[in-house]
Amino acid sequence: MEIKIGVQNSGRELVLESTQSPDEVSEAVSAAIKAGGTLSLSDEKGRRVVVPVSSLAYVEIGEPTVRKVGFGNA
Repeated sequence: MEIKIGVQNSGRELVLESTQSPDEVSEAVSAAIKAGGTLSLSDEKGRRVVVPVSSLAYVEIGEPTVRKVGFGNA
C-alpha cells in the first residue's frame, strides 16, 4: 500500500510502500499526533521513515495494491 507524507516547508512528499494495513497506519499517525513526538513507519523493505509530528502537513493512505499477473486488457 502506498503512503504519502507531506512535510511542512518542503516541496516534495515522502512516498513509501508499506505492508501495514490502512487501519494500522491510521492508528500510528493518530498515536504519534497525540503523543506529540515522531511518526515512525516502515516500508516493505524494512526501511524506517521518522518524521517529527510538528513538521507533518498531511498523511495520505492509499488503497492496498493487488498485484496482477498476466497479460490482460485493462
